[in-house]
Formats: sequence, C-alpha cells, structure tokens
Amino acid sequence: MQEEPSRDLAALAVPQAGRLVATGSLWEPYRLVDADGLTVEPVAAYLRDLQAAGRSEATLRSYGNDLLRWFRFLWAIQVPWARVTRAEARDFCRWMLVAGKPIRPHWRGSAPAGEVSTASGNPYEPSVRAHCETVLRCFYDFHLGAGSGPIVNPFPLDRTRRGGRAHAHHNPMEPFGNQRAGLYRPKVPSRVPRNIPDEEFNEIFATLPSHRDRALVAFYVSTGARASELLSATLAGVDPGRQVITVVRKGTRELQELPASTDAFVWLRLYQVEMEGLIPKGRRQPLWWTLRRPARPLTYHAVHRMFERAGQAAGSTATLHSLRHTAAYRMAEDPALPLTDVQFVLGHALLSTTQIYLTPRKEEVIRRVLAHHAEQTRQAAERARPAPAPGYRPETLAVLFGSRTS
Repeated sequence: MQEEPSRDLAALAVPQAGRLVATGSLWEPYRLVDADGLTVEPVAAYLRDLQAAGRSEATLRSYGNDLLRWFRFLWAIQVPWARVTRAEARDFCRWMLVAGKPIRPHWRGSAPAGEVSTASGNPYEPSVRAHCETVLRCFYDFHLGAGSGPIVNPFPLDRTRRGGRAHAHHNPMEPFGNQRAGLYRPKVPSRVPRNIPDEEFNEIFATLPSHRDRALVAFYVSTGARASELLSATLAGVDPGRQVITVVRKGTRELQELPASTDAFVWLRLYQVEMEGLIPKGRRQPLWWTLRRPARPLTYHAVHRMFERAGQAAGSTATLHSLRHTAAYRMAEDPALPLTDVQFVLGHALLSTTQIYLTPRKEEVIRRVLAHHAEQTRQAAERARPAPAPGYRPETLAVLFGSRTS
C-alpha cells in the first residue's frame, strides 16, 4: 500500500490564484484561468459538456466557482489534477471544514494576483461543502469516462451499504430518498424557511427609496418568485387586467404566469411613468432597469444589494430570498388556498417541498406557548384560592376582595 503524504493543513497557505472569467460569449459563458491567465482545459471541457446537457449559465458559474476552489487547493499543495488520490480529496474536505472561508480584500482594492488570503476559521456552510463535493465527483466522473483523468474517482460514493438491498427498511408510506451519497459529503441540516413578520416587512418597505424598488418587493412578496425569475420578466409578460406576470422558471426554463397583488401593479405603473422616455420600448425589452444613467437591465446582485441596504436602514437582517419564504407562508396559511396551488405558484417539483411552509412560524409558536404558561399560572392560582364558606354571597365577596370567587 502506498504511503500517504504527510501534509500540514494548519500551515497551508492557499493563494487566490486564477479566477473565473465571464466571457460574454454564448458558446463559452465562463472560463477558468490560472495565475498566468491560461485556460484550464479540463474545466473548459467539463463546462462544455454541461452546456450540451442544457445547464444554464448560472449553473456553469456555480460549478466553475467550486472547481476554482479545488484547483487553488491543488496549486497550493502542488499536485496535478489528474494525479490526485482519495488522500487529496479528504484533505480538501478537511481544509474547507477547518480552515474555512478566506478573508478576501475589498473588491475596490487592487489586490495583486496570487495574493495569499488569510483563512477566517469560519467553516464553509454544509450546503456549500456538499455542493462542492458533488461537483468534483461529477467532474472526475466525466474525465474518468473520457479517459483523460485518474483511473479512480478521488471523490467516491459511500459504499458502506453496498452489501444490503437498497431501501431494505423503507416505509412504503414515505418518499424514497437518495442513497447515492458521497463518501466525503457532509450532512446538510434541514432548516425551517425564514419568513419576515408583518411589522418588520412594513418597516423595510417604508425605507425603499423608489417606485421601482417598491414594485419589485411587492411582486416578490405576492408572487413568491425567485429573484432571478422576476428579473426575467419582459414588458409583454405583464398583464394588469388579469393581474398576472410571466416569468421564466429557474429549473425548467419554461414560461409561467404568476398572479400578483393589486398593489404590485400600482407600484409598477408608477415606476413606468417615472421612467417614461428613459428606457427602451418594445415587447421583448426587460421590465426592470437600473435607475442610474445610462439605464441598463437590472441584475440579481443589484437587487440583492438594494434590499440589503433597505434592511440595514430598518434594522433587519432579512435577505432577498426571505421574501419568497414570506409569500409561501402567507399562501400556505390561507385555508381557502389548496396546497397544490401553492406548489404550482412556487414551482416546486414535489409537494413535500411545499409542505415545509406548513411549519408554524417561530413567533407564533412563542406567543402561543407563553399564553399557555400564563393560563397554567392563572389556573394554579385559582386552585390555590380557598372556597368561601357557605352563606356568603359571591357578588359581595367580589366587591370586597376585587376578584371573582368560585
């Protein structure tokens, strides 16, 4: 058995070498380059294969960032990508867990290429580590099939249950889970989606500075659309008479009409009147534009930063995605609205995903439990009060002691 290399991960410095470049080309939306500016061909071939499989540009960008993190680690330990073993894969997962996210310089700063960033010690989120493990396992599966990588995938599947039958003890009343988990894939804890209370939402909405921002937030909280989905709307997709707006779904890339509130269309009309003559006209033109001149189509990061500033002004930590959760909770709490309708509006493939929003809100649970404790205290006090002797009139005792007698 070959002896594993001794590697001091605590003293390992990973330089921020290379980057993921947005090319603007439809044929190659993103390109991973090394410290010398040369294209990393194994990643380029894999991204081309993903594009051929119909993956969106957002998926290519997400996969490219995970591969960039992996190649930076390999460049730091000076191991070629095609000669890695399970030891390097294991050390990479440990490095993400222990060293944590690097402290990067501000984007306005002029950081030199290859600068070594200090590890923050804050581990990557389990969802980030799980996604990275999946991407790297698929990356090496692709090169394993093409014959251009190592003969063994360094990110293997967990084979501990290989000897038994799949779903041997499965409850037929429950959905079938995925048993093809990676060996180094962390367990991602299930989280209850966070919604924004009505009082907090009103404070955030009051700090929005423009009609465009008010229209955006009103559409987000009434349609439950994802941030990128609402930004895909065009002028032709708005129908105020039917109170629907057409968006492009994130996963299926299908067009879908989503019902919205009346207030959202009122704010939208005010925004359109305000931008009259400043943005291009045409049915295929984007619906949302920047307020700065020259006007450009609005991007996800601009909307995210807009809502972040509004939340900071209102003293809130709510995120842009919390608006989708808030809309889902509001619709799920309506007894006149079937859960299948909520599933259709949210674009969930499984009804079990929509059922998450049937979980009671934290604020409501705390309020009801505190009311329960107060009622228990009141009943205990009444049980401890001695009963009046026979012959006394209850109304007289109530006037005398200021309390109701039993």
